[in-house]
Amino acid sequence: MRFPSANQIIEVGKQLGMSLSQREAEDYLEAMAPLIDSYKTVNAMADEKPEIRYPRTPGNPPRSGENPYNAWYWRAAIAGAPGGKLAGKAVAIKDNVCVAGVPMMNGASILEGYVPDIDATLVSRILDAGGEIAGKTACEYLCFSGGSHTNATGLAVQNPWKPGYTTGGSSSGSGAAVAAGDVAMAIGCDQAGSIRIPASFCGIVGLKPTFGLVPYSGVMPIEMTIDHAGPMTDNVSNNALLLEVIAGPDGLDPRQMGAPTGVEYSKALDGEISGLTIGVLKEGYGHPNSEADVDEKVRQAVTRFEKLGATVREISIPEHLVGVAVWTPIGVEGTADLMNGNGFGTNWKGLFATSLINRVAGWQARSDELSDSLKYVVLLGQYMLDQYGGHFYGKSQNIVRRIADAYDRALDECDVIVMPTLPIKATPIPPPDAPLKLNIQRAHEMFANTAVFDVTGHPAITIPCGLSEGLPVGLMIVGKHFDEAMLYKTAHAFEQSVDWKTL
Repeated sequence: MRFPSANQIIEVGKQLGMSLSQREAEDYLEAMAPLIDSYKTVNAMADEKPEIRYPRTPGNPPRSGENPYNAWYWRAAIAGAPGGKLAGKAVAIKDNVCVAGVPMMNGASILEGYVPDIDATLVSRILDAGGEIAGKTACEYLCFSGGSHTNATGLAVQNPWKPGYTTGGSSSGSGAAVAAGDVAMAIGCDQAGSIRIPASFCGIVGLKPTFGLVPYSGVMPIEMTIDHAGPMTDNVSNNALLLEVIAGPDGLDPRQMGAPTGVEYSKALDGEISGLTIGVLKEGYGHPNSEADVDEKVRQAVTRFEKLGATVREISIPEHLVGVAVWTPIGVEGTADLMNGNGFGTNWKGLFATSLINRVAGWQARSDELSDSLKYVVLLGQYMLDQYGGHFYGKSQNIVRRIADAYDRALDECDVIVMPTLPIKATPIPPPDAPLKLNIQRAHEMFANTAVFDVTGHPAITIPCGLSEGLPVGLMIVGKHFDEAMLYKTAHAFEQSVDWKTL
């Protein structure tokens, strides 16, 4: 351990706007002796970490020929319990989720070579349920991209439906691995749409659960109030099954206030939606960058709910149109604040991955390595924090309550709300020499309908509802807090009623 000298105390004071004399610094340093002794005591103690219950080997990078879409960062084969709900099922884990003994990069050069010493809670739960961890899927640089071109390996993740086109991000590898049939189940994380974006672009099912339903313990965060983890799967049934396994409080994540436990979501898949009221959100269509074929595919898909006996009616929630604007100070300033610290923040109780904190420390010395899509967020966020001290972060958090209330009022009248998941289909991956503007555009052009539900916390699922120009189109279903069962009920009825690839 290193402790300060008097001169270093003077320099720290300057950072804080203090003017300390040499004598004052020496006096402060002397007064700090008992505090420093406490640090020495803590340093000598063992950390408190979850038990690693299942043996594993480190695994290996994907071998030649087994990673055609660049979906995988690392392959492994970690067997769980001999029986359980996931017995015989392989699950891919996004590479911002800690798996003890298996390398984790989170798409970032500043983390390359890091090996976690803990299992995230959701990893432990998958193994306890008999699942097998099949490896770590590629993701974007510290998860800051809705495109699939920012991983520091330089290997853009390719869309299995159309190589050369994006899978979406930041859970890019999970989207591609499921779409390609490598696995039927994967874990993604979502702060502005990072489960639903690749799920929509890749033609799979992706659920952003209610905020706090799935523990985030052992997952590298972006911003404490918008962090979500959830299932990405080949169909609705597998999605509901995986959520059953990973959902519920773990006693370590303060995000989980009010989260239910033991809900059997698969029991909602009865195919019966007659009598339900489905609200079609007017403001979910016709964004400045909306593609007409995407809007039309979703409108056509919605008519199937009527054929299944549901009442379908258009609703209007004007607050939806400012969702991205209100998300922005939270996502931008919250990210800058977290980055300026240790990557995990302070002022919360729960599981801290201290080995990851150690690895993140000092990232500023390598800040030129950050992706364009991360740099522009951090630069603006730090400026706004410096100039306004978090005023706009706080104001946005206040406004979120008003926006959430607007959705809640609509959901008092409707069972679910539907809209296009994204305003666009998958776009071409920027070339390696693409200009900065294009890199950023391709990373942040698709959030119009997704980001708002990360700040309001409402659950949202995307299901494929058709093809246009050979690329999938996603339909998003939004429901009441902790009513994932209703989302699954609605999504499953649609899925069972038609082969979406024919639409």
